[in-house]
Amino acid sequence: MDSPARVSRERASAWSTAAGAIEKTHTEHSNYPRDRTWLSPSTSEKAGVMPSEGEAPLSSARTRFSNLFASFAKKSPNEEDNSRNTAKADDVPSRTSMLLNPIKVLKERSSKERQPQNLEAKNQEMEQRESRYASGQFFFEYLVVVSLKKTKANSYEPQVIYQFPKKDGMIRYQKEEEEKTLKAIMLFCFPEGVSWAPLTEYKSETFSFVLTEIDGSRKNGYCRRLLPQGKGARLPEAYCVISKLACFGLFSKIFDEVEKRRQISLSMIYPFMQSLRELPFPAPGHTVKVKSFIPDSGTEIIELTRPRDSQLEHVDFRTLFQRLSTEEVIYVFAATVLERRIIFVAEELSTLSQCIHAVTALLYPFIWQHTLIPIVPEIMIDVAMAPTPYLLGVQKQLMGDVLGQEEVLIVDLSNEPSKAFIEQVGDEKSLLPVKLQEEILQMLNVRNDNATLEELNKIVSEAFLHFFVRTIGHFSSFVKRKNKDGEGEFQKRSFYKSIDSKNTRKFVKTFLQTQMFDLFIQGVEQQTNLQDEFQRKVSEYQEKKKKEKAKKY
Repeated sequence: MDSPARVSRERASAWSTAAGAIEKTHTEHSNYPRDRTWLSPSTSEKAGVMPSEGEAPLSSARTRFSNLFASFAKKSPNEEDNSRNTAKADDVPSRTSMLLNPIKVLKERSSKERQPQNLEAKNQEMEQRESRYASGQFFFEYLVVVSLKKTKANSYEPQVIYQFPKKDGMIRYQKEEEEKTLKAIMLFCFPEGVSWAPLTEYKSETFSFVLTEIDGSRKNGYCRRLLPQGKGARLPEAYCVISKLACFGLFSKIFDEVEKRRQISLSMIYPFMQSLRELPFPAPGHTVKVKSFIPDSGTEIIELTRPRDSQLEHVDFRTLFQRLSTEEVIYVFAATVLERRIIFVAEELSTLSQCIHAVTALLYPFIWQHTLIPIVPEIMIDVAMAPTPYLLGVQKQLMGDVLGQEEVLIVDLSNEPSKAFIEQVGDEKSLLPVKLQEEILQMLNVRNDNATLEELNKIVSEAFLHFFVRTIGHFSSFVKRKNKDGEGEFQKRSFYKSIDSKNTRKFVKTFLQTQMFDLFIQGVEQQTNLQDEFQRKVSEYQEKKKKEKAKKY
């Protein structure tokens, strides 16, 4: 059995590879101060996050994580000096050499003058091209293929065997950050750690994660893990696409094509991905066509259609409602709205990532502001000891490492007959006003088992959106502005006191203290948070209430 000190060192090493790459917030269009951004490994060690030598990895976890968040500090990387050395005065050809061979000297001088200019122009062109892909205007930034390599200790560790396209011309700190990102990708592609063995059968699965760059920008990682074509026992490999775009369904279809080509030959994948990478990302409801050649089949045209509702294009509510009852989904929603600590447990990586993204989508028009890790790698399981709110996805074989905590809701997504809530605070059923819970239930019960994904997503999202319309939809009347275009001030006390229902008022008073509402109302005050769909639903509801009131009198 590994000693605590050895486990401590292994976990510290893993944190070094993945620090800065875990997505801890779910904001994408906000300048809100991120006071919970992940610390660098060195800062974490100084803050006392890592277990010391001889200390049990899980002992004093709360103390260590309290230190982590209390001693937050974010450091920008030192800018690398990439300037070229200028020519020295004594390098200039002497007058004698000019007289002996003037043409040769002039050519050499001209060549030396052109080289930096040509290189600079080439670098600018490359940067413009890469930024076009990274900006989110195109499907993806790059593709990484990760496989398992046997070590001297007869265990397996992930390694990148291919990256497309290969990034060249980076300066030193850019290369270092790129290496950290690739190590984090490997960690998420195979989060189970070293416990692997060659397989003869393996059902491919698709899952996702989110990376945070050094500058705070976010990238989505979409993975398809599969068993390559061959005979006998072999190891699975993962295909991971890094993209600014959040559209899980579309990338799942892309991976279907990748998997089909992989079963023919590894070399068949890259022409397809190159063609895809050159295409612009379609507008909602539109389609792009990818031409791809396959031996014995000829040229195929693959159509990729983006959903009409771009708000829900990264969500699939089917898995969530297959694994939990409608009432259980409402209780999980209640705990999430009040920003509690929630751990989801399942065997499959795809189940974890789909369900956690579905739960965060229920919060619209609000955005989860705390730790969000749909798949927690085994070597980073200590994150479950954090005292702050989080949504974590943990594979079932690691469940024993997260049990026995206080004030944590642990949700079993394994679809077994036993109860879904392994551990709970105990008040989940009473967090939301009873009347509003019943309204959500009524709206959800109209869903049809034969409904399309878009139809199901619409029914589910509207049920929970209606809850927010009913509870806080009147917020705009309590934002006071000195002039039409000026910054406003939210009258919090007057807002919740205006609510007639005692139970609803109690819930809203608690909800106003959450960070997601704080961010939302800051955007309203500054007129930067324009949630058109939410505003439309609020207007419809208020108009309906006016008509009902007019009928009474």
